[in-house]
Amino acid sequence: MRLKMKELPISERPYEKLQLYGPEMLSNSELLAIIIKSGTKEENSLSVAQRVLSLNNADNKENLQFLCDTSIEEFMKIKGIGKVKAIQLKAIGELTKRISKPIHNNRIKIKNTKDVADLMMPELRYEKREIVKVIILNNKNIVVRIMNISLGGTNFACIAPKEVLSEAVKTGSPKIILVHNHPSRRS
Repeated sequence: MRLKMKELPISERPYEKLQLYGPEMLSNSELLAIIIKSGTKEENSLSVAQRVLSLNNADNKENLQFLCDTSIEEFMKIKGIGKVKAIQLKAIGELTKRISKPIHNNRIKIKNTKDVADLMMPELRYEKREIVKVIILNNKNIVVRIMNISLGGTNFACIAPKEVLSEAVKTGSPKIILVHNHPSRRS
């Protein structure tokens, strides 16, 4: 039988540890335990969080990408994770994706391919299907608009030249960049 949170030293309890030392001092399981909040009769939230982390099949166990890819039903297979907690974990995954997206109301200037990757990678890295997007630029390489052109399967996407060019023509934008991801190559 595991210790209850109240039985742990104050410096080892996730809530108190975060308050005393800051969030960067907590392990992934401690951060998840805060989200999970409560455990079961047999296990505290820290033990449940460690079992959630055991779902990670990545080579790099510090990679929390699996939280975005794991379904509500998969989370619910873990004792101590019910429907509400599973939904909360999915919401955390979505929030992290949204936090990593650049704010599009800023005037983003594209100077090189790294700028394009920095702009699009936060959104496209989590996609399970191939997506084709067009970035429409003005004369000064400022992003005017980003549009989805095609949503394909895991290893293909069909596009038509008219779809790629029509919005650029409508807005009188002289430059476009075509972008797509390769979800089948994800590790």
